[in-house]
Amino acid sequence: MTKRYATLALVYGAAAMAFGIFYREFTKFQGFSGKTNLSVIHTHYFLLGMFFFLLLMTVEKTFSFSGSRVKKALIAYQAGLNVTALGFLLRGLTQVWEMELSRAMDASISGIAGIGHLLTGVSLVLILLDIRKKA
Repeated sequence: MTKRYATLALVYGAAAMAFGIFYREFTKFQGFSGKTNLSVIHTHYFLLGMFFFLLLMTVEKTFSFSGSRVKKALIAYQAGLNVTALGFLLRGLTQVWEMELSRAMDASISGIAGIGHLLTGVSLVLILLDIRKKA
């Protein structure tokens, strides 16, 4: 499992860098200088993606906690992280393009990010509970 965690850390690190470059270049190309949610995709993927899986790798070496429950929680965690990033991407693109959104569309985009945060948070708690059980 430690190799899988290392691979996931690498993937999320690369995604973080790619979204950082996308944010910088896309806003520059669009002539946008305001605040946008595109900027937080970079940090979310670095911290909740790369750093999280590097940390799990070291904890796995110490406690060997990964089982079928953890695997299911990690699938939900990654789904939540990527759904959150999708919500940020949609919100950020509409901010840069200065689109007028209907209340329903605005709420939908917020809902996407909210569902992603909920999945990530619940999954994180489940993973921490399994680690605590093995500690």
